[in-house]
Amino acid sequence: MDGSKEMGVGVGLRNVSSHCSISEMDDYDLSRLLDKPRLNIERQRSFDERSLSELSIGLARGGLDNFESTCSPGGRSGFDTPASSARNSFEPHPMVADAWEALRRSLVHFRGQPVGTIAAVDHASEEVLNYDQVFVRDFVPSALAFLMNGEPDIVKNFLLKTLYLQGWEKRIDRFKLGEGAMPASFKVLHDPIRKTDTLIADFGESAIGRVAPVDSGFWWIILLRAYTKSTGDLTLAETSDCQKGMKLILTLCLSEGFDTFPTLLCADGCSMIDRRMGVYGYPIEIQALFFMALRCALAMLKPDTEGKEFIERIVKRLHALSYHMRSYFWLDFQQLNDIYRYKTEEYSHTAVNKFNVIPDSIPEWVFDFMPTRGGYFIGNVSPARMDFRWFALGNCVAIMSSLATPEQSMAIMDLLESRWEELVGEMPLKISYPAIESHEWRIVTGCDPKNTRWSYHNGGSWPVLLWLLTAACIKTGRPQIARRAIELAENRLLKDNWPEYYDGKTGRYIGKQARKYQTWSIAGYLVAKMMLEDPSHLGMISLEEDKQMKPALKRSSSWTC
Repeated sequence: MDGSKEMGVGVGLRNVSSHCSISEMDDYDLSRLLDKPRLNIERQRSFDERSLSELSIGLARGGLDNFESTCSPGGRSGFDTPASSARNSFEPHPMVADAWEALRRSLVHFRGQPVGTIAAVDHASEEVLNYDQVFVRDFVPSALAFLMNGEPDIVKNFLLKTLYLQGWEKRIDRFKLGEGAMPASFKVLHDPIRKTDTLIADFGESAIGRVAPVDSGFWWIILLRAYTKSTGDLTLAETSDCQKGMKLILTLCLSEGFDTFPTLLCADGCSMIDRRMGVYGYPIEIQALFFMALRCALAMLKPDTEGKEFIERIVKRLHALSYHMRSYFWLDFQQLNDIYRYKTEEYSHTAVNKFNVIPDSIPEWVFDFMPTRGGYFIGNVSPARMDFRWFALGNCVAIMSSLATPEQSMAIMDLLESRWEELVGEMPLKISYPAIESHEWRIVTGCDPKNTRWSYHNGGSWPVLLWLLTAACIKTGRPQIARRAIELAENRLLKDNWPEYYDGKTGRYIGKQARKYQTWSIAGYLVAKMMLEDPSHLGMISLEEDKQMKPALKRSSSWTC
């Protein structure tokens, strides 16, 4: 199927002048939506400096028109010079120019327009595999780098191309995927003879393990909001195609079934950890992205007849999801002690050990790992099972999306500082901790030769996580943690040719199968640097706490529901 069938989404940029402030991030009064189901929809614009809490969700006052923009101040400073660096008095690190050059080498064009960045430009590697494709999750830090540098067109093109691909019929063998599924990746085939470009998408049918990506749709919604916040261009999100795309994604994940939990049931391999790593069930990464995507969609859905139905479903799910995650996935010293003393085989609504977790299943390492001050969202919770592993992406997204309360966000930062050697070491940042090994590794990973201990997904260190860590640090008022991590990365990344990941207990060694010039390692560094230099960039990727979610939580202050 070639690009000639692409839907025509004619959207022009409308740059809206706006003021920038970290405090002006989305602060939604979700309960008000449920209290007032009959909305008086009236069109009016507001891009002044009022806080979003005054606007509630803005639906009664005009839907997306009140979706305030937190743009990056200043214009584009030149093709090769990052705008954020040009606005500051100090000289940028010499790595920055090299990073921008490498990022631009990864650009992919479709009919003369840039539409994404390939996963890696590693000419030394004999096996290309799928690293020559544009991955949805991989492109996110690239997109943020271009937005922060005043180059939004590539992001807009990417959003429209993936939206177009979502409309394809998706079959794996003889089974048809859900209509709203977004591709894991796509590539552009150039025919120099016919002078045509053709898009080829992968929805999981070519992936290792043949698992469709659950996170692609969530990242797409999050990136659409980032584009809107950065540019002030409301017209893209308001198009019928983007509205339909969001609703199709939401239909997939909000469908009612046999679940008794508000979390999203997922298979192994459906997220950044795209191989078997024992994250089946309700992995923290997917739950945090799910929460964030719901909140972003809530800000962008038009309150028409169909939109209002989705909005009401989102609001109800958000309340249930935030309560569930903050109550059952959260672990600190007190909660660990409570689980350690759990009684089992409890029945009825009065049960304290609601998931029948056997205290003897708590791994020994947790008792030494848990500081007296600090905490984190554990990897997974399901019947008779708690995965106590630390997963960096899920915890950082929990902070950015305000799934974590302010107190929990600070506790996650406390944990990072207390366990710096374990979670950061010599190269930020451990994707998971600790590594699984020996007999457990054989059972959990299926003897995966790539996920051996302290490598790849199994306790490997991933430079791309720098941008997520930096966003979390800025939001919690702890930028010094991000600076320390970035300095560590700057000692190695350029010299090592921007590897995909590092191996070893402290991240000392370049990954045994790591690609060089890995695009998201490059982009993750640039985004981290630009956010530190200009913290107002955080507004495009961060959501402020919803005050209406707190009271329900306070009724369970001990976290032992």
